[in-house]
Amino acid sequence: MKYSVFAFAVVLLGFAPLPLEVKVVIDRNTGTQATPQFKFEHVPSPVKDDAGAHAKLELVVGDRDGSGAGLSALTDGALPASGDDPSSNFFFAAGTDGGRILMDLGDPIDIAEVNTYSWHAGTRGAQVFNLYVADGTEAKFNLKPDENTDPASCGWKLLATVDTRPEHGSGGGQYGVSIAGTKGSLGKFRYLLFDTVPTEIDDPFGNTFLSEIDVVAKK
Repeated sequence: MKYSVFAFAVVLLGFAPLPLEVKVVIDRNTGTQATPQFKFEHVPSPVKDDAGAHAKLELVVGDRDGSGAGLSALTDGALPASGDDPSSNFFFAAGTDGGRILMDLGDPIDIAEVNTYSWHAGTRGAQVFNLYVADGTEAKFNLKPDENTDPASCGWKLLATVDTRPEHGSGGGQYGVSIAGTKGSLGKFRYLLFDTVPTEIDDPFGNTFLSEIDVVAKK
């Protein structure tokens, strides 16, 4: 079964003369609709040659779960084969409160959209995160804000808040999230910060099985 959710958020970017509208689209596949091809109704499928393919990834807050893949799995274009494929997904350690992933594109680029993908048969399929962006020239910019520091207080801009958990059920399935600018551009940025939290705290295993992150440059 396929599900789609459209959410709109207006965020004020520091260098923009007017508020920039950001569109967040969420698709969910369950049952036989969830395949290794990650085909969604509205969200584009992952690609291998996106602008984020050679980005540098670093954990700013949190610890990787040793039973999962490293951060490189998020940009390698390789996708999980099933809804329980830990070696093909990055996820934070069991019992922890998620963490922050820093993506460095090397140079500021004009970004059209940021797409994130996840897949798990249980609660770890859903995605819950804030996406912050920066070009690195902001006053008092802190590249690696710790867990006690609000990124918005040190030069980062909150671009979007994502929560794909359904109102009912476990939240299992395959998710695609697309964060895009309604005018064709989100802005020019070098750094992206994914600030994630668990999908649930009823047991230690609530951190998302994150499969891939694509950054699509404006053509």
